[in-house]
Amino acid sequence: MSWITEYVRPKIRGLLRREVPDNLWTNCESCNQMVLTKELHKNLNVCPHCGHHMKALVADRLSWTFDNGDFTRIELPSAPVDPLGFRDQKKYTDRLKDARSKSHVDESLIVAHGTIGGHSAVVAVMAFEFMAGTMGAAFGERFVAAARLAVLQKSPLVIFTASGGARMQEGAISLMQMPRTTIAVQMLKEAGLPYIVVLTNPTTGGVTASFAMLGDVQIGEPNALIGFAGPRVIQDTVREKLPEGFQRSEYLLDHGMLDMVVNRKEMRETLGRVIGLLTRASADVTAPPPAATPEPAASASA
Repeated sequence: MSWITEYVRPKIRGLLRREVPDNLWTNCESCNQMVLTKELHKNLNVCPHCGHHMKALVADRLSWTFDNGDFTRIELPSAPVDPLGFRDQKKYTDRLKDARSKSHVDESLIVAHGTIGGHSAVVAVMAFEFMAGTMGAAFGERFVAAARLAVLQKSPLVIFTASGGARMQEGAISLMQMPRTTIAVQMLKEAGLPYIVVLTNPTTGGVTASFAMLGDVQIGEPNALIGFAGPRVIQDTVREKLPEGFQRSEYLLDHGMLDMVVNRKEMRETLGRVIGLLTRASADVTAPPPAATPEPAASASA
């Protein structure tokens, strides 16, 4: 055998058989175009071909939102792990363990604080990667903690919603978080602090029916699905064809349910501008009126 057979040929075969990583490319859900995952992440998970806004992980969302990607996550209170001892195909406790292992977050709401556009802010992000961002007792505890931190720091609260609704494994306890989160929003309003909601795809169920629609400013990401029940359920119920784009951000904007639809690339700048306007207006309202200027005394010759 020659050196070509023994050395060169195996090297060439090794190069040709090199495996391509599974996550090298990402398929756009909207236009089905293949996008390099690295390039997609640089583009904030927005498809460069059609502009479709793909789902975002909590860590990415926080990094994109705060100035220079700098933020501090807060330690959040715990809640009963399995209040009902629920079991379907597997135990609820096992589902929680699996969700934590796969998502690398411990619950469906993560809270951090930092600055946005130079303004201090508390930001809560719903983790769709954790059991579809469902709302349970632990979520309620965390939402209240976020509101209390905002009041303590005298900062606005910004929440990014992404959820399938209430968590069925906690039954009525999950539904009780709807009034609980509503009361937490009221705490912010009584303190005169802005509450800003950014609705992302999808935001549905009890989340939409409670705190997600109570913002002082309601912002939607492009083409996000926002509603209580899904469009197919509604169409089967009313037995009528739904309008084009029903329950999408642009449709809700046209019908007065949202204040604006903002591209993800412009979200930080928009939030900074809105927070600046709202906090300035709040300061103007609470500031004492200027002291009256005394009138000059009448001259003696008068």
